[in-house]
Amino acid sequence: MTVVRVATYNIHKGVRGVGPLKRLEIHNLSRAVAALQADVICLQEVRAFHRRLQRRFGHWPAIDQAQFLAPPGYHAVYQTNAVTRHGEHGNALLSRFPVLAHGHEDVSDHRFEQRGLLHVSLAVPVAHGLARAQVLHVIVVHLGLIHASRERQVQAIGQFVARAVPNDEPLVVAGDFNDWGERLHEPMAALGLHTAPRARVPTFPARWPLLPLDRIYVRGVAVRAVSAPRGGGWSRWSDHLPLIAELALP
Repeated sequence: MTVVRVATYNIHKGVRGVGPLKRLEIHNLSRAVAALQADVICLQEVRAFHRRLQRRFGHWPAIDQAQFLAPPGYHAVYQTNAVTRHGEHGNALLSRFPVLAHGHEDVSDHRFEQRGLLHVSLAVPVAHGLARAQVLHVIVVHLGLIHASRERQVQAIGQFVARAVPNDEPLVVAGDFNDWGERLHEPMAALGLHTAPRARVPTFPARWPLLPLDRIYVRGVAVRAVSAPRGGGWSRWSDHLPLIAELALP
């Protein structure tokens, strides 16, 4: 059995606050991401650039946020979902394991919300240090604000998985599901994707977590534990807390 530690974290584009109180948190987030000590880190609301904020904050990173947040030795994969007036943002995956392939699928449901999924296949070394690796598929998502849209986006995820992920290879789907009513468990289960039994870990809002918006669903993998860090600076660095799961690959 191989245990893989997976985290998902909506980083709120590396910036917190509004107006003159807006502050850059991407440097604190870099330390926070490293502190997760996860093998695979799924990120939402990641920027490659934002021209106006880059001018405002002189210490804006010179590289895109995905690369900046990647701990030493990690691979970074990024894909834009939404293009705005001054920049863009999307999903990213940071991995301790080698990346075999990656792709993107537009799952936007209407023109007011640009949404996408990032699919990355990883080579995970098996237990006991044998000279071979197991393929692990990870899909990073950030679903819409309207429940009907989220239901259709789950259907789009299912169609993508049917095309791109072999049935006999383990799969993780992680991200910000915006599902405050916890109504997506059933349609995800219809795709063979499940969370840990009775796992309800609130991650939003970070200061007073009440809602389990961030989820890690799996297929062909056992979920051993799910948790979210509390205290310290976690309530300041983003409006979400990260969610962490320990997964046992067969």
